[in-house]
Amino acid sequence: MIAQSTLSLILLLSGAFLVGSIPFAFLAVKWVFGQDVRAHGSGNPGATNASRFWSKRWQLPVFLTIFAFDAGKGYVAAGLLPRLLDGWAPETPAIAGAAAVLGHLFTPFLRLKGGKGVATTLGVVLALEPIATLITLAVFLLVFLTTRIVALGSLMVAIVMPAAVYFHGVAHRSVLTLTIVLGLLIIVRHRSNIERLLQGVES
Repeated sequence: MIAQSTLSLILLLSGAFLVGSIPFAFLAVKWVFGQDVRAHGSGNPGATNASRFWSKRWQLPVFLTIFAFDAGKGYVAAGLLPRLLDGWAPETPAIAGAAAVLGHLFTPFLRLKGGKGVATTLGVVLALEPIATLITLAVFLLVFLTTRIVALGSLMVAIVMPAAVYFHGVAHRSVLTLTIVLGLLIIVRHRSNIERLLQGVES
C-alpha cells in the first residue's frame, strides 16, 4: 500500500503537470480565429507564434498576455500547490515546478508537442527566487526590446537565470539544480532558432 505522503506527492506532481499542460497559446488562437496555431508560422504552440495571428498593433500585448498566463502556470505549480501538502520537503516546490515545465513542453492536450518553456520556467523561479527572476526578466526584456527577437531573449534567460540564482538565491539548493536543468532544456528546445540566429535570418 502506498504511504499517504507518497500518494500526496504523486497527486501534487500530477496536478502540477496538468496545470503546466494548459496550452494557452493554442486556446487563444483557437477561440479568437478558430485556427490551429501549430499550422502556421513556426508551428510552435507558444506566445510568439500565437501573437503573429494578430495585427502589428496587437502583437506585443497579446504576446505579453499569453506569456503571463504561461508564467502563471509555473508560479501556481511551484508556489501554491506545494502548500496543500503537510510537511513537504524543501525540494518539493522545485520538483513541482519541474513537473509544470514538463507539462508545458509535453502537453497531453496537443499530443505531447508543447511550447519551449521559457515563460513557465520564469514563473516557477519567480515563486522560488523572486530577486533572481527579476534580474533574469530584466535581461530578457532588455534583449527583446532592443532586438525584437524573442528567441535571443529566451536564450539569455537560459544563461542568466542559473547565474542569478547562484549569486542572489536564498532558497533550497534544489532550485539552482532546477534552473541549470531547465536552462539546458530551453537551449535544446531552441536548436532551430540558434541555427537561424547564426544564419542571420531569425525574426
